[in-house]
Amino acid sequence: MNIQIFRSKQELGQAAAADAARVIRQAIAERGRAYLIAATGASQFEFLDALVRQPDVDWAKTTFFHLDEYVGLPESHPASFRKYLKERIVNRVHPGVFNFVDGAADPASECRRVGDLISSCTIDAAFVGIGENGHLAFNDPPADFETEEPYIVVQLDEACRRQQLGEGWFSSLEQVPRKAISMSIRQILKSENILCIVPDKRKAKAVRDSLEDDVGPNHPASVLQQHPRTTIYLDADSASLLSELPDV
Repeated sequence: MNIQIFRSKQELGQAAAADAARVIRQAIAERGRAYLIAATGASQFEFLDALVRQPDVDWAKTTFFHLDEYVGLPESHPASFRKYLKERIVNRVHPGVFNFVDGAADPASECRRVGDLISSCTIDAAFVGIGENGHLAFNDPPADFETEEPYIVVQLDEACRRQQLGEGWFSSLEQVPRKAISMSIRQILKSENILCIVPDKRKAKAVRDSLEDDVGPNHPASVLQQHPRTTIYLDADSASLLSELPDV
């Protein structure tokens, strides 16, 4: 893995966005379209804001896939990832296609629908993060490393649900859904490039466990160690527990 550490989350976001834009431009130049996966959450704010400001990106020639969504949550809810992605990407740059996961639909049917769509594409870049519990997408520990299904229904553990509460998306733990539709680990790993954006002190332990411990389902994001073209973007806070720190 390529690990990059920045002084601030703003510098991190700018650098990751510049790299993402280069991948998008290259894919469009070579194949006429770029296929992308977008993550959500508070950790992606600076990155997405910088990404949509990148110059010379033909957004009409991009197709996005949605990484994960709560089961049973309407789009009108403040925590809806469909709402988040429309506000931070779709309404700002108008991609050619954005394949949302509909959390209000029947979960099994929705997994099949979006799974069929993504199965016909080669993903040029996946933009992901690492959860406080080490999850990748909504694949909480112990994550399923074996399923070949592109999207799966998952149970959210308490640590994951508390993270969503702590980020301010819900007013109580009871309001946080217990199930979600998530892109699977193996589907994420099929991406040509993975850009993993992980700022903030609250992510430091998960970053250390994911990057320095053995690969295994109890640290889902550790699987990124096995991907040949993954870049991890950290700020000084999220990198603070790593045993070896490159110069910032």
